[in-house]
Amino acid sequence: MKKQSRPILIASCLQISLWAQASETKQEVDYVNPFIGTSNFGATHPGAQYPHSLVSVSPYNVAGHGDGLNPTEQDDAWNSRGYIHENRFLTGFSHLNLSGVGCPEFGVIQLMPTSGELELDSKNYGSPMSKEQASPGYYSVMLDKYDIKAEATSTRRTGLSRFSFPEGKANVLLNLGAGLTNETGAMVKINSATEVEGIRTVGTFCYNAEDVRPVYFVARFSQAATEFGTFKKMPAYRNVEADWVKFNDSYKPYPGYTYPMAGDNLGAYFSFDQLPEQTLEVKVGLSFVSIENARENLDAEQPGFEFQQTHQQAKQAWHKLLSRIKVKGKEEDKTLFYSALYHTLIHPSVISDVNGEYPLMGQQGKGQSDEPVYSVFSLWDTHRNLHPLLSLVYPGLQLQMARSAVNMGKNSGWLPKWELAAMETGVMVGDPGSIMLADTYLRGLTDFDSETAFELMLKAANSRQSPLRPDNADYLKLGYVPVDNEGPWDGSVSTSLEYYLADFNIAQLASALGKDDIARDFHQRSLNYRNLYDPATGMLRPKDNEGNWLSPYDPELGRNFEPAPGYIEGNAWNYRFYVPHDIPGLIELSGGESEFLNRLNATFSTNNFDMANEPDIAYPFLYNYLEGQESLTSARVKSLIAEHYTNSAGGLPGNDDAGTLSAWLVFAMMGLYPVTPGVPEYALFQPTFDEITLQLEPKDSGKTLTIKHSSSPSRDFSFNGHPLPSPFIRHSQLVKGGELQPPNPQP
Repeated sequence: MKKQSRPILIASCLQISLWAQASETKQEVDYVNPFIGTSNFGATHPGAQYPHSLVSVSPYNVAGHGDGLNPTEQDDAWNSRGYIHENRFLTGFSHLNLSGVGCPEFGVIQLMPTSGELELDSKNYGSPMSKEQASPGYYSVMLDKYDIKAEATSTRRTGLSRFSFPEGKANVLLNLGAGLTNETGAMVKINSATEVEGIRTVGTFCYNAEDVRPVYFVARFSQAATEFGTFKKMPAYRNVEADWVKFNDSYKPYPGYTYPMAGDNLGAYFSFDQLPEQTLEVKVGLSFVSIENARENLDAEQPGFEFQQTHQQAKQAWHKLLSRIKVKGKEEDKTLFYSALYHTLIHPSVISDVNGEYPLMGQQGKGQSDEPVYSVFSLWDTHRNLHPLLSLVYPGLQLQMARSAVNMGKNSGWLPKWELAAMETGVMVGDPGSIMLADTYLRGLTDFDSETAFELMLKAANSRQSPLRPDNADYLKLGYVPVDNEGPWDGSVSTSLEYYLADFNIAQLASALGKDDIARDFHQRSLNYRNLYDPATGMLRPKDNEGNWLSPYDPELGRNFEPAPGYIEGNAWNYRFYVPHDIPGLIELSGGESEFLNRLNATFSTNNFDMANEPDIAYPFLYNYLEGQESLTSARVKSLIAEHYTNSAGGLPGNDDAGTLSAWLVFAMMGLYPVTPGVPEYALFQPTFDEITLQLEPKDSGKTLTIKHSSSPSRDFSFNGHPLPSPFIRHSQLVKGGELQPPNPQP
C-alpha cells in the first residue's frame, strides 16, 4: 500500500501546488485600483461597477470638512462630488453615479445601514469609515460607528449590497433626498416588508436648465422587516418675532405608511429585530422608463440573492474586456495601465432596459432597440481619444455607441453635444458629435446610418440658429466667432477652433461618402483658423466684429481659470496649437519647423501646458511632425506620465472627464496616439511596456496586434518587418494585425 500510495500522494501535492500557483497568478482585472482618481478633483468613485452600466453602488461622503468628526457645515468643495478619498465620513451608498465629470449630478437612491435606535438625519446617522477595499465589481468598508461591514456588487442595471450587523436592532434607510443633483423631488411606496418602489428626479447638470428626468427604482430585502415606514424632511422656518432666527430641519417618520408619498426630501426605513447570521442583502433595480421596467431589470439580472455569484459575474465581465490588451513590464506600470483602461470602460453607459426600452432624447416617451442604447456622451472630452480607443480595441462597442448617438439625432433633431440621461445639457462649446461620428466612420466602422448622421451634421453646421453652434451666424458671416459676442466667458477663439475641427471632419466624411463639392467647401471653412492667427504674438487671438484684435491682450490670462476673453477653460497658450487638422499649415504660419519647435518647447518650459484639460493634451505628440525631433515625443510623454499619474487616490492630473485623461494614459503607455480626429492614424513613440498584445475583433479571428522592440538594431519604426516612412501609422494597417516595432538603437 505504501509503495502504491506514494505516487498518488506526490501527484496530489503537485496538483495542489500547481493550483496554488495558478491562484496567485494575477489577471489583468487584478491590477485595477478603483481608488485612483478619487482625490485631486479626479471625480472618479471606487464603487461596485459593471462595464458601461446604468447602476453602480458607490460610497457617498457627507458634505463637511473631510475629517469625519464634525460634518455640520456645508462645503462646496466637498459637496461637488459623491466621494472624496480624504473624507472619512460616510452617509450612504448611491446607485446612480457619474465617473470623472466636472459638475455635480446623480449620486441618488442612497441606502444606509445603521444599528440601534432609528435616526433619519444623515448628519447624525452618518459614520466614520475604515478598512476600505475596492476592485472591479466589488466594494467593502467598515462603518465604525455601528461595527457594520458593508459590501456591494452590481450587474448592468441593478445593485446588490450585503450588510453584516452586530447583535441587536438593524436598520436600512432609503434616503431619496440626498444626492448631488439640484433636484430633490421623489415618490416612494412601500409594497411589503421586503419591497419598496419609487421615483427620483435628476437634472440641471452644470446648473443648466435642461429638462428634469425621472429615474425609477425597485428595492428588495432578503429578509422581511419587523418595522418599516416612510419619512419626510420637514422644512426649516424663521421665527417672525425674532428676526432671522432659524429652526433646525427635522425628519418626521410615518410608521407603517404604505401609501405613495410624493414631495421633496423623502425616504423609507426598514428595521429588523433579528437577522439570520446578522446578515442582510438588499438589491436595487433602476430604469429611466418606468417602475415596471425597474422591476423587470431586477427580476432578469438578479432573480435571487446571490452575492458571491453576482460579484464573480461582474469580475468576469471586467476580465473579458480588460484582457483584450496584455502587457509585459513593471507591476506598478500594469496597475496604472489597467486602472486607466478600467476608467475608459465606464462611460458612455447603458440607458436601455432588459426589454430594450429606453427614454427618447429631448422628448417624452420611450423607444425600442434590439441592442444596448447608451447615455452620458461627454463628447467635448471623449471625442479626442476615448472613442478612438474604443474604435481600435472594442469596435463593436463603439458602433453601438455611434448608433445610439445617431438615434438621439433622429429623436431630437440634433446630434448630442454633452448628453446626459437623454437630455442635452449644452455644456462646453463646439460640435463634437459630428467629430465623433465622422472619425468612427473613417476608422472603418461604417455600420450605422451615416447618411442621416451626415444630414444632421450639415443641419447644425449650416443653420444660423443651431443649438449645437449658438455662435454660428457670426461664424458663417465672418469666418470666426467675434470676441464681442458675449461677456468675459465668451470663449470666441475656443469656439471657433472647435467649429473648424468639426468642419474638417464633415469634409472628411463628405469625401468618403462621395460628396466632393461639400467636402471642398467644408475643408476651406476648416482653414479659416488663419483669420485668428496673429503674427505679432504667434497666438490664435480674439477678434471683434470689425476684424480688430482684442486689446489689451495677455496670453497668460486664464491659466488659473480666471475669465479670459476668447478662451474656455484655459489661456492662449493652451489653444496655441489647437489646429490638429492642419499642423503642417500651422508650422508654416509659425515661420517653419525651427520656430514651431521653439514655441512648442516654450509651452512646456513656461508651465503653460495643462495636462488636466483637453485642448492641449495632444501637444506632446506634435514633435512627430518635425523632422528629426520625433524622440522628443517619447521623452515628453515619459516625463508627463511620471509627473501626473500615480497609483494613489490623487493619481490623475485632475478631472478624468468621463475617461478622457485615462484614455490618454492608455494610449501613451502603448506608444501610439490619435492626434487628429477625422484622420485615422496614430503618432508613434516609445511605449512604456516591453511588449503589448491587442486581441483584435472579431475575437474568434485570432488576429492580434503586437507592439515590441525588435531584437535587431533599428532607427525607424517598422510594421511587419517593413520600415515606416514616418513616425505615424494608419488605423487600417493596425487592425489587420501584425507586429509594430519601435526603434531599437541598442546592438
